Amino acid sequence: MTEPSTRLRVWLGRTITYGSLGLACLVALLPLVVLMMASLKTSNEFATQGVLDPPGDWFNFSNFAAFFVEGNVVQGFLNTSFILVISVIGTVIIGSMTAFALDRFEFRLKRTVVLLFLFAALVPTVTAQVTTFQLVANMHLYNTRFAPILLFIGTDIVSIYIFMQFMRGIPRSLDEVALLDGASQFTIYRKIVLPLMKPAIATVVIIKGVAIYNEFYIPYLYMPSRDLGVVATTLSRFAGPQSTRWEVIAAGVVITMIPTLVAFLVLQRYIYNGFTRGAAK
Repeated sequence: MTEPSTRLRVWLGRTITYGSLGLACLVALLPLVVLMMASLKTSNEFATQGVLDPPGDWFNFSNFAAFFVEGNVVQGFLNTSFILVISVIGTVIIGSMTAFALDRFEFRLKRTVVLLFLFAALVPTVTAQVTTFQLVANMHLYNTRFAPILLFIGTDIVSIYIFMQFMRGIPRSLDEVALLDGASQFTIYRKIVLPLMKPAIATVVIIKGVAIYNEFYIPYLYMPSRDLGVVATTLSRFAGPQSTRWEVIAAGVVITMIPTLVAFLVLQRYIYNGFTRGAAK
């Protein structure tokens, strides 16, 4: 009686486990399938068919061509790449330097500074958009690529905390030995601390890069010019007050989704390892 009941429990456990995993995969993949089918439909098919109905022609790539030609996608990718590279580099430099200063130096109101960083991370960014917009306009950065770059670099508190978690795992004895050899604090940061923070840097680069690539609100608000459009704002050009070309937007979503999907599949182990090591330290 014991052995059959044990086998039954094992069978039920495996059935529930694989069943739940299959259901989760279905929930995750179904929107992607619907999106792909919508991108291959004509405007008439999209308006008259259901979301699960397949397209009449599985090789209809006219929506993709329309998105590329009418949406000025190449310029959007160039603008996105320019903003992404500079913003990520600036975030890594400023975030790692800030974490180095907060962890290695003792100064008055240090705890207050850390609490202010935490408070800034909790404040919704939308509530400060009026003041932020005025600052950007007064600095004559409105409708330039440097407006989102400045905002992306200056508002990333999460990256600072990721670097601070890794800094706590770097022994201070390395700093003391370097100081005895005559190294300056900047030399310690550049030649000792920064190379040891490669997992944290990889984590920040991936998370920040994906966030900037998918950001819509900031480029839409601060770069309204058509020539300064990014990948995310390109999609809005096919939505208007009279009509919206949903089939072209679906094709655009498929195109813009490919780089982030490839980047995640290739670099996912760095994301998981970075979060795990940061939490452990």
